[in-house]
Amino acid sequence: MTTRSYFDHAASAPTVPQAAQVMAELLARPGNPSSLHAAGRAARRTLEEARESLAEDLGARPSEVVFTSGGTEANNLALLGVHVDGRPEVAVSAVEHPSVAAVGAHLAEVVVLPVRTDGRVDLERAGTLVGPRTGLVSVMWVNNETGVVQPIAEVVELAHAAGALVHSDAVQAFGHVVIDVASSGLDLLTVSAHKLGGPVGIGALVVRRGVTLRPTGFGGGQEARLRSGTVPVALAAGFAAASRVAAERRAMEAERLAGLRDRLIAGVVATVAGTRANTVQPCGPAIVNLTFAGVRADDVLLLLDAAGFDASTGSACTAGVHQPSEVLLAMGRSMEDASASLRFSFGPQTTAEAVEALLGVLPGIVERARAAV
Repeated sequence: MTTRSYFDHAASAPTVPQAAQVMAELLARPGNPSSLHAAGRAARRTLEEARESLAEDLGARPSEVVFTSGGTEANNLALLGVHVDGRPEVAVSAVEHPSVAAVGAHLAEVVVLPVRTDGRVDLERAGTLVGPRTGLVSVMWVNNETGVVQPIAEVVELAHAAGALVHSDAVQAFGHVVIDVASSGLDLLTVSAHKLGGPVGIGALVVRRGVTLRPTGFGGGQEARLRSGTVPVALAAGFAAASRVAAERRAMEAERLAGLRDRLIAGVVATVAGTRANTVQPCGPAIVNLTFAGVRADDVLLLLDAAGFDASTGSACTAGVHQPSEVLLAMGRSMEDASASLRFSFGPQTTAEAVEALLGVLPGIVERARAAV
């Protein structure tokens, strides 16, 4: 049986034992956190403890944390729920996750902020596009395909100077870089549990105190009257447990993963001709995006899969319908290069031995993929 190596943590990370244990215990307990009886009160207490723990890890107030079903719902709520009088326009970067980019079709006025060839927002051009009609600017913290870190502090300054609110999709940043909502200046921030070893099916939108949103769904209004539906207590507790593990290990893990990231980039560029790294500094420690000229990305992916390596061609939200990466196209890459790129993403289970094994098979796999074109 082939030993497998998992290089797709950015799609979904393995559940950490601490989260699995707390969820297993809570799933056996009854109680709706909105009920007034003893079981309901116990569930509510557990839910609020999870909220407090998550808020502490995010540098936010517990009252600012709104639980959602995941990053997609949180992003949707941020963009569709924001309302600033006289400012109907929403500005988003050209390299956003589909849960932000696709929202544009449902908004009256959307402005796309261009990026430079390194994938970072072009602040000079953004300054001419964000203006008196802009109500919200949304720029992700760490790109989900390239790992490039956006200049969030500068984006916040630019947006606030124009009188706009600022949202950041921090799904790929959380657990890998320092996040402190209070000092960031952000008005809205999205996180998701399963990217850092928590359960699938829960995320959160941090809504800074004083920011008013309109709900995008209707019901009991359980989460600050912004999000309806019974909150899954076990998932919230699992989210908080995974967040705490990531927070406690972040500094050490970030340094370790950055070393693996740099080793993979340097090793591939040195051994596979025609390779270009789309992950450039400043970048997070856990994502590497590489273009292998002259291949179809899906061919490389399938050959890697057969050799025991799990990777991806980009956002898992578009898996199965692979198209040239919109992120890379926005960075000025050609259609051919945007169709020939793969993402490798790391986590606690990623070892130096796995990276070396990947480096050992990639040259031969790329050669075979090129011959098939």
